[in-house]
Amino acid sequence: MSRPPKILVFDSGLGGLTVFAEIAALRPDAQFVYAADEAGFPYGALPATALAPRVLAVMGRLIDLFSPDVAVIACNTASTLVLPHLRAAFPDLPFVGTVPAIKPAAQTSQSKMISVLATPGTVARDYTRGLIEAYAADCKVMLVGSSRLASLAEDFMQGDAPSDAAILDEIAPAFVEAEGRRTDAIALACTHYPLLIAQFERLAPWPVAWIDPAPAIARRTDHVLTAELGFAAGGGETARKPALAVFTGSKEAGPKLREALRLRGIAKIALEPMPLVFA
Repeated sequence: MSRPPKILVFDSGLGGLTVFAEIAALRPDAQFVYAADEAGFPYGALPATALAPRVLAVMGRLIDLFSPDVAVIACNTASTLVLPHLRAAFPDLPFVGTVPAIKPAAQTSQSKMISVLATPGTVARDYTRGLIEAYAADCKVMLVGSSRLASLAEDFMQGDAPSDAAILDEIAPAFVEAEGRRTDAIALACTHYPLLIAQFERLAPWPVAWIDPAPAIARRTDHVLTAELGFAAGGGETARKPALAVFTGSKEAGPKLREALRLRGIAKIALEPMPLVFA
């Protein structure tokens, strides 16, 4: 295809910006819509019975509005539960999901002691445990479910810097020492967490490899566009068009968030209110 592709990047909040940035670097030719379901945030706190219909409803509205060529679910919690439902509901639209980066963490580790830092929902999923059995059977794996880190990352993007103590409380359980070995690789199994990577590195009890899944998601998205959908490669000096951000809440973005989005190439912001309603 000669026209530029349209890519929808979806998350419960602002964490998917880490994925958006990597995809945008590979596909400067693309048109982007970044969608944040802030009305449903945080997904990690929603029961599975509520999360699946919520994501299906929001994605259905977004697909109707923007007709993307590919949709990227830049959220571990949603991907591990809802991707099969999305593919069944929208069979003509390719979906790229986000899964805990357990395989690269296990491959990176020298001590064979790794941690998975995730939301409580992702930690509890059978899918996550299946990845451990498949790719990290030779590792001692610590699953750490944080109920606060995603919210702290959201606060950070809104201009409210979280305290060092609050961040350290959440990441400390991921650092384990036993039998002369210690954790040396931590999979960041929530796309919000890389937003705080500078704080993680500064506060870590010892140096570790922080495994961010975003580059792999970007490569997969590019592969779908070129190998499966027939779009031309998107490298080179193409100037990227300003992206659109869509929020499902009713609150206007503040100046600090607007500036953070602008610096990431998102110049337009729209509200598409979709209140979270339980039957």
